[in-house]
Amino acid sequence: MVALALPVSGRVAKGRKGLYVALPERGVCICPRVCHNGRMAEDLEDETRQHEKKEHTARLPAAFSPARLEAFSDGVLAVIITIMVLGIHPEKGGDISVLVALIPALLIYLLSFTFIGIYWNNHHHLLRVTSHIDGAVMWANLHLLFWLSLIPIATLWSGENETAIAPAVSYGAVGLLAAIAYNILERFIIRANQGTDIERALGDSAKDIISPIIYIVGMGLAFVPDFGPILSYLAYAVVAIIWFIPDRRLTRP
Repeated sequence: MVALALPVSGRVAKGRKGLYVALPERGVCICPRVCHNGRMAEDLEDETRQHEKKEHTARLPAAFSPARLEAFSDGVLAVIITIMVLGIHPEKGGDISVLVALIPALLIYLLSFTFIGIYWNNHHHLLRVTSHIDGAVMWANLHLLFWLSLIPIATLWSGENETAIAPAVSYGAVGLLAAIAYNILERFIIRANQGTDIERALGDSAKDIISPIIYIVGMGLAFVPDFGPILSYLAYAVVAIIWFIPDRRLTRP
């Protein structure tokens, strides 16, 4: 150990980086740094705090937990379902014919409710096995929610005009774009979780390929004379049946 002799006229200050001696002309840092030109312990402490703050900022993660993203998406899907059911307006009267007149709208609502439930189920399983998300994943998720938020409009229009061509085509277009958006979300999640189990689990499946084709065929069937729109909704129902069971790629232990 080295002993240092300090002048009587000097003042000793203790800082985070060691002991400092303040002389009339200069300050000397005994250990571990050397200070010149009268710099005191307080100045060096400020510099140290700024350096530590920069180091902390540099260590901020580039990826974030998916928990909040899942919670936000669950809330949006719940609101979408609520809006859909509020769009069903029975006519005045207590006759059974009033309920019979609602059957087309109720069937379209049932189909839309099933679609939202399928997306909620698979979205939950997808994020459950996701370790990290980034900004691209968050925007891709918002893109999906945008198309899903249009389902209540398509449901209401189709329920009131079940035999019209335009509502049937619009319903299929919304479903097709939502399916594409979900596939885009999967791709961005894979990119944010490279080298993990989800990258190996998620890949092109038969459902991902068949579903868009069925949507396009269903949109084309709407132009068939007489019963074209009905055939369209039946085709869309086939997509719901295909996806009713959660994605097995994500439910395997």
